[in-house]
Amino acid sequence: MVRTASTMLPLGTPAPSFSLPDTDGNLVSPSDFTNSRGLLVIFLCNHCPYVKHVAPELARLTAEYAAKGIATVGISSNDVENYPDDSPEKMIEEKAAQGYDFPYLYDADQAAAKAYRAACTPDFFLFDGELKLAYRGQLDDSRPKNDIPLSGSDLRDAMDAVLSSAAVPEPQKPSIGCNIKWKPGNEPDYFNSAGIG
Repeated sequence: MVRTASTMLPLGTPAPSFSLPDTDGNLVSPSDFTNSRGLLVIFLCNHCPYVKHVAPELARLTAEYAAKGIATVGISSNDVENYPDDSPEKMIEEKAAQGYDFPYLYDADQAAAKAYRAACTPDFFLFDGELKLAYRGQLDDSRPKNDIPLSGSDLRDAMDAVLSSAAVPEPQKPSIGCNIKWKPGNEPDYFNSAGIG
C-alpha cells in the first residue's frame, strides 16, 4: 500500500464522461444524472483499509443526500488480476455488505480513473447540478487509527453548499488513502510511487 493524496482536479472542471457497468450489468454514465441536483463520484475499492474505515459513513451520507437530490456513483479501478479481492464478483458482495444504495461501477481499463485524475481510495469528486466540479477532497479528518470519529463533515458541508447554490467552503483538504492499484505499465503521469509521508 502506498499512502496517497488526491490530485485536486481544478474546480469547475466538467464531469469527465464514462460508461461503465454496475454490479447488475447496467451501463452507467454521468449523463444519467442530469436531473439530479448534484453528482458525487467516489473512487473506492473493496479491500483498502481507508475505504473500509469510512464505509459506514459513506452508506449513511449517500442515502441521506440521495433523498435531497444528490446522486452518487462508486467506481473501482483497481487491477483485479493482482488484487482479486477487488473483482467485480467481490464488488457485488461488498455493495451488499456495506449497504451501498448507489451504483458501484467497474473501470476495467482504468480510463475513468485517469480522466478524473483519481489517485487514492477513497477519492471524492462532487459536481453541481450542471456537472461542474464543486468539491474534491476528504470525507472528514477521520483516518484508520487516529481516533477521530467519522462525521463526513467536509463532504456534508460541500453537499449542503451545492444544494443551496453556494460556494463550497475553502480550503478543501485532499483525501488520503491507498493508491489506486494501476495495472503494470498503465500508471498515469501523476502517480507517485513513493506516496506521502
